[in-house]
Amino acid sequence: MSKKILLLGLLGALVVPCLALAQLEYYAPGAPQVGDIRDIIGSIELLVGFIFGAVAVISFVMAGILFLTSQGQPEKIQHARQAVIWGFVGVVVGIIAFSIIALVAGVIQGGGFGFF
Repeated sequence: MSKKILLLGLLGALVVPCLALAQLEYYAPGAPQVGDIRDIIGSIELLVGFIFGAVAVISFVMAGILFLTSQGQPEKIQHARQAVIWGFVGVVVGIIAFSIIALVAGVIQGGGFGFF
């Protein structure tokens, strides 16, 4: 139960700056302005992209550290290889997810698939 509360609190802490910046134009002229739901979704997509990139870099750094600390032991080398493979799988899944978002947004906006 406490892990769920901790996760909810962490997610809430990540959302609070987005909510605070929603009315920033009123207080600071020239600041980025959120006009409609598309702008909000675009901002969330950008934030998720940054988080995804950071997690990808951290996973590859951790895999590199696993390789460096394996000391030639086959079990540890195999574990490090698995970490690299799962890192690549995560990057591919992330790219596919962002591609699906772009395709759906293009169809909804009436631009087709963006290929034509």
